[in-house]
Amino acid sequence: MLSKSKSSPRGWNSWDCYGASVTEEIVRKNAEFMAKHLKEYGWEYIVVDIQWYEPDADSHEYHPFTELCMDEYSRLIPDENRFPSAANGKGFAPLAEYVHSLGLKFGIHIMRGIPRQAVHRNTAILNSKKTARQIAKTDSICHWNTDMYGVDPEKEGAKEYYESLFSLYASWGVDFIKCDDIARELPHEESELILLSDSLKGCDREMVFSLSPGPALPEKAQIYKDTANMWRITDDFWDTWDALYDMFSRCETWCIHSGAGHFPDADMLPIGPLRQNYDKNDRTHFTKDEQITMLSLWSIFRSPLMIGGEMTRFDEFTMSLITNRDILKMHENARHAHPVWRKEIDNIEHILWTAVGKEGGSYLAVFNAGEKNSQITFPLSDAEIDSVKSIRELWSGEEAAVSDSITVSLNSHGAKVYYLL
Repeated sequence: MLSKSKSSPRGWNSWDCYGASVTEEIVRKNAEFMAKHLKEYGWEYIVVDIQWYEPDADSHEYHPFTELCMDEYSRLIPDENRFPSAANGKGFAPLAEYVHSLGLKFGIHIMRGIPRQAVHRNTAILNSKKTARQIAKTDSICHWNTDMYGVDPEKEGAKEYYESLFSLYASWGVDFIKCDDIARELPHEESELILLSDSLKGCDREMVFSLSPGPALPEKAQIYKDTANMWRITDDFWDTWDALYDMFSRCETWCIHSGAGHFPDADMLPIGPLRQNYDKNDRTHFTKDEQITMLSLWSIFRSPLMIGGEMTRFDEFTMSLITNRDILKMHENARHAHPVWRKEIDNIEHILWTAVGKEGGSYLAVFNAGEKNSQITFPLSDAEIDSVKSIRELWSGEEAAVSDSITVSLNSHGAKVYYLL
């Protein structure tokens, strides 16, 4: 069944570090780190990203038309060399059980559709007399990965195929499904999305349902909200200022669609060590101020927070980003977040966002999108705040003077966040 949680998810996903090549050992070590250092801050999901069923995966690149690990019912299963505990038909059940034993939740990435390998071999479908070839939509393909054909929801056996997938995932103990090649494929794959969602809703385990990649289509917002818990509003987000600056516009478009149980997703947080299968010394290219800007925007907007870096090698600054209780409380409690203005002050673009606090008070996030440090003063009435008793900056914890205006000093590409009560 679709997750009933009203909170925006927080967790870790293996893609930014390891692409398609993550192993069970790596997943276990990151899960152990999260349980020890981050669980108390509300971080809980450990998600294995794409191609866990590909024996030769070794990077962020895909091997076209490669051999995949698959059961007799056309369902992909973990590669036992990379995930040894999956041997003897156990699938991800042992790994999920281990993650659960740490007090965390376990997730996997899937691709929309049915394996091309299954179609070419014309393998069986559980609880159906139809075969993979008979339900495939062979003109519906992913343009960046060769693993799958689409499924034709009108064909007999399609429903049984997807139900068999989610039954398998439920038996493994999966808590989170990231479904790829679907979010931006609407409207022509809308019926397949609905079938996917209905199949998940019909299984006997609660799972977060996440749709990728973006950009999602604003005119299809209601479909995303009806079918999923989160959906990507961007293509893969990486550690460049241009991509981060662009996210202000995307969040402005999507902020009206964020609500309990359904969240526009600004994608993973590329912090700490990244791209580890290319360069073990590669760390995020974001400056410290840009990372503060990213966490501030994601949190007031209430995007899901999915860590992308190798957690076991996080430094003190990276840990301070993801263990700031006040920022994480804003992520939990911000409501009706929206931009107030974007304007140039002293030839530097500044951006102001505001949100109402679920437990009272208001949040203000002030951003410097320019190339120089700045200082600005603006009236609290800009954010429709009449009077306050206290003002506190959440990254530093410092109290600010109470008045009918606020003066903010900002580094280039930096941000400050205030809680006003």
